[in-house]
Amino acid sequence: MIGGLAVGETNIEGLLEGEDVLATAAALRALGVFVEQKAAGSWRVRGLGVGGLQEPASILEMGNSGTAARLLIGVLAGHPMRATFAGDASLSGRPMGRVIEPLSLMGAHFQSRSGGRLPLSVSGLADPQPIDYQMPVASAQVKSAILLAGLAAAGITSVVEPKPTRDHTERMLRYFGAQVDVEDLQDGGRRVSVHGQPELNAHDIIVPGDISSAAFPMVAALLVEGSKISLPGVGINPLRAGVIETLKQMGGAVRCENERSEGGEIVADVTVESSALKGITVPAERAPSMIDEYPIVAVAAACAEGTTRLEGLSELRVKESDRLGGMARGLEACGVKVEEGNDYLVIHGSGTPPRGGAHIQTELDHRIAMSFLVLGMVSLEPVTIDDGEPIETSFPGFARQMNGLGGNIEEI
Repeated sequence: MIGGLAVGETNIEGLLEGEDVLATAAALRALGVFVEQKAAGSWRVRGLGVGGLQEPASILEMGNSGTAARLLIGVLAGHPMRATFAGDASLSGRPMGRVIEPLSLMGAHFQSRSGGRLPLSVSGLADPQPIDYQMPVASAQVKSAILLAGLAAAGITSVVEPKPTRDHTERMLRYFGAQVDVEDLQDGGRRVSVHGQPELNAHDIIVPGDISSAAFPMVAALLVEGSKISLPGVGINPLRAGVIETLKQMGGAVRCENERSEGGEIVADVTVESSALKGITVPAERAPSMIDEYPIVAVAAACAEGTTRLEGLSELRVKESDRLGGMARGLEACGVKVEEGNDYLVIHGSGTPPRGGAHIQTELDHRIAMSFLVLGMVSLEPVTIDDGEPIETSFPGFARQMNGLGGNIEEI
């Protein structure tokens, strides 16, 4: 997206070619951006500059990607055009009100289904009003949508988040030439401000390995006796890598070596060895840095010795599914004792693999699907899932890669 708003040609290496990314590329093409695949993982983008996107001739189909939908809605709030977003059944059930509210304050107009759900139409404008917005709930997606809309505003657009959230957007905007200021607040929050109407200049990018995807083979290696794997070039952004801290606290042998900076992001080579895990309490303040990793951490907790308490999970209720409820039901079906609250999950592990043997309803959620396939690698009885197709949205080739490491995932 930022390459599409930059002037010049951006070359991207190591791009994840999952369905979410392909849907984003298709949407950018519909908006007039030249987007071309050169080879596997290698792409070229020729941008149109801030405010230069063209009105699409058809509906923008975002598939399952809530991130792409929310961020692109923010981008188009700063363009004098009307565009309509649609998604699959899962995305169409997810609320967009948290981006509609601040973007409306900037001058954009919206029409949507009840609850701010897709299909949704946005009518943007060339000169949105800069705002100073206090976010009621910490969300990197909402923050990014506002900052991307603020690129077109004449002035400074600020977002105050109650807790620091992942800052990939801020880092990449700086890398492409925008002025982004960050102020840590006394109450533990953070003010992030973007100076509007910059000229973004194209830059080449090497995409770090995704920590959210890496978490699945990492936990599998921790749980399968005798395992040792190395994952090169994984992004370990401090506001994103809470899962590494958590797995280490559980007793996991996780090492980050050869730390370096690539495209404004911190990356490292991550080595993981099988370990005896123990239960811990993961505090709510860590949630923003590992919100997508809780399903696979719950699997690690199911195999750990003792009780694990995961706190601050209300955001999981509005992901691709109700992930909190889905994980609790799936673990119980596999013989794991759990306690589910409105915003917490308590998992009682015995230090040995659980019984398994369940058929899991994934509710079209790729992370629930992958998590229970990992659990099935160590459970006493096989675990099956109802639908593996959503996995392609974020981790194409997941089963093939896991089987290449020694797993036994097969279609039935």
